[in-house]
Amino acid sequence: MATNRGIAYIKPGIVEVQNIAFPELALGDRKCHHGVILKIVSTNICGSDQHMVRGRTTAPEGLILGHEITGLVLEKGRDVEYLEVGDLVSVPFNIACGRCRNCKEQQTGICLNVNDARPGSAYGYVDMGGWIGGQAEYVMVPYADFNLLKFPNKDQAMEKIRDLTLLSDILPTGYHGAVTAGVKPGMVVYVAGAGPVGLACAASCHLLGAAVVIVGDMIPERLAQARSFGCETVDLRKDATLGEQIEQIVGIPEVDCTVDCVGFEAKGHGHGSDTEQPATVLNAAMEVTRAGGGIGIPGLYVTGDPGGIDDNAKVGNLSIRIGLGWAKSHHFHTGQCPVMTYNRDLMQAILYDKIKIADAVNVQVISLDEGPNGYKDFDHGAAKKYVIDPHGMIPA
Repeated sequence: MATNRGIAYIKPGIVEVQNIAFPELALGDRKCHHGVILKIVSTNICGSDQHMVRGRTTAPEGLILGHEITGLVLEKGRDVEYLEVGDLVSVPFNIACGRCRNCKEQQTGICLNVNDARPGSAYGYVDMGGWIGGQAEYVMVPYADFNLLKFPNKDQAMEKIRDLTLLSDILPTGYHGAVTAGVKPGMVVYVAGAGPVGLACAASCHLLGAAVVIVGDMIPERLAQARSFGCETVDLRKDATLGEQIEQIVGIPEVDCTVDCVGFEAKGHGHGSDTEQPATVLNAAMEVTRAGGGIGIPGLYVTGDPGGIDDNAKVGNLSIRIGLGWAKSHHFHTGQCPVMTYNRDLMQAILYDKIKIADAVNVQVISLDEGPNGYKDFDHGAAKKYVIDPHGMIPA
């Protein structure tokens, strides 16, 4: 019998590699003729995974983690027409049916048919439909013809696999944040957060032609990583306000648009940098974004946070200064990235060397067994993106 292993969430702060069932082409008690089984080439640790592992969601014990997946088609259902066994594919983290109203309108992040609880679904994530995650050796992907992005040349793709593995989530999510904030050539942009999504967003802002990309964080190593590919930086531990630090860079205390790549576990600025203040980034964004500017919000905000600082935060009620944003005519865009809107174009940008995303986010390849240590390092603010190689297939 074929075997499989995956990284399971056990309790806050603890994940472990476990033996798990080999995937089947099935949805409950019925066959999944439109699905494929993948042999995973690469699967990444995401900052969103850390929210669960830190105990900041209602994730159940035993959840197999992982929604950033690249793999080889090992087996396919009878209704899969346009993929073949052996194809190398990128898996959007959004699971989408391709049939509902939202999917037909390219809103694949909020598919109506793949999660009984609410619109939208993902592999290995809390409240996202119970789908088994991809931090494993093998995984089942439904609606394969619709969901999967096939790389046109497998050998070429393997040469750039460190970059292409980021197409499943982090690069499209960062790019989505930039696009929805309204980044265009010549703009000055503030990116809140220098974790992997923030760094991917900053690189995307360069790709979109921004004149100045300013990245804010509290961890020196992350700020150094942002500077390594041409970003300006602000250290949010300093007593100087965000506006004052931006003014030192561009001469005025405002930017054209802002992208929140932090989310609900945000901390305060300056003297408050040791204290969780979940609305800090959103309020700061409204303060420094010019009148008429945009704010993209790919950073995660949840409806249930057991570790919230108060009763309001525990149900996602934050003290946001919406009057300021209204007065300045800001436009806001929230929600999960619809990966399929962007992944093919971004694949081409990678294949033709228009973006060096693995360098920007400092990809580090580890084995599946090293995954639990990767979680610990990531949680301590490591300035790198961990890519798990469960079968030892990524070239050294």
